[in-house]
Amino acid sequence: MKKINLILILLLGAVVNASVSADEAAIKKTLGGFMPQEKIDQIKPSEIKGLYEARIGANIFYVSEDGKYVLQGQLYDTEAKKNLTETKLAEVRKSALDNLGTGKMIVFKPQTSKYTVSVFTDIDCGYCRKLHSEMDQYLAEGITVRYLFFPRAGKGSDSYNKAISVWCATDRNKALTAAKKNEGLEIKTCENPIDEQMQLGEDFGMSGTPMIVTEKGNILPGYVPAGKLASILAKENNTP
Repeated sequence: MKKINLILILLLGAVVNASVSADEAAIKKTLGGFMPQEKIDQIKPSEIKGLYEARIGANIFYVSEDGKYVLQGQLYDTEAKKNLTETKLAEVRKSALDNLGTGKMIVFKPQTSKYTVSVFTDIDCGYCRKLHSEMDQYLAEGITVRYLFFPRAGKGSDSYNKAISVWCATDRNKALTAAKKNEGLEIKTCENPIDEQMQLGEDFGMSGTPMIVTEKGNILPGYVPAGKLASILAKENNTP
């Protein structure tokens, strides 16, 4: 009898899994027709019955089980008092930065690193220059700063061309510091990740520079002084 019950449970599980897979496949097909230019990375049931979660790049959408209705917004757990969407987006951002890799970033690293942040910067942005002028303070706090470029004026702009010249310099860190000080910068071109970095910024919902992304994938918009940033990161990592 126990053996029969086990077989029935396994069969029921297979039917349920097949149904879920069929729903996800149908949603992916419908959503693909609605957003033909987008790559749908993942579709899975959300915390709300009958509503599916679709991950597209660094964005999360919620889709009805028939794929007819799509919405984008924040999903909260009122009992846990938690923003479920933002928690998942942080994980997506972290994964996207890990996939990009430090080989496509300009890194300023202290002797002893306690924390790491990724900073989207515009060479000609005032607060971006202020942040960089205080680099020694960030390093003294044990903060590794990984730079990505986001020239706000767009492709082909003076800031965009400066970013490429910095990337193509023999010493990128030195060239970036010189560019931030508005010192002479040798114009260069080479294969570079600037467009990829800009796209990532857009995927993250970039609204201005600098934009700081913590190691946990959380966003801190704008300039944050070194001491305050260290306190935020310590709290995020539960370190004294």
